[in-house]
Amino acid sequence: MNKVILMGRLTRDPEVRYSTGERSMAVARYTLAVDRRRRVSNDGEQTADFIPCVAFDKSGEFAEKYFRQGMRVLISGRIQTGSYTNKEGVKVYTTEVIIEEQEFADSKAGAAPGNTYAEHAKPVQVNNDGFMNIPDGVEDEGLPFN
Repeated sequence: MNKVILMGRLTRDPEVRYSTGERSMAVARYTLAVDRRRRVSNDGEQTADFIPCVAFDKSGEFAEKYFRQGMRVLISGRIQTGSYTNKEGVKVYTTEVIIEEQEFADSKAGAAPGNTYAEHAKPVQVNNDGFMNIPDGVEDEGLPFN
């Protein structure tokens, strides 16, 4: 079985190109910086792997529209290896993740500093009995029960 699941941060905005032919298709390429379980190496530097990823069609369009450098995302897909000969005649080997599913790994409020939602959110006060206090000024008719 060839299945990979990764969570990491985008090292830059996705690079998106569109295929030519009968039906144009988005091809988005981006790199995920994935922290290793042991975050700090022996010399004190943080360790991460930089994994190239490719998303096709609707997934590629989604990445183009919503993904930005620094965002933490969760992807699943399969590893694909390949090779080609470059202009100098040297054989180059490639490894990348072909994305099947991708999603945000952070909440919208926690994704970016200065987010207006996070700044305006008010903490909910809860009584000792586990019930939330109803704020002053809320009419009884606005509640789903009497």
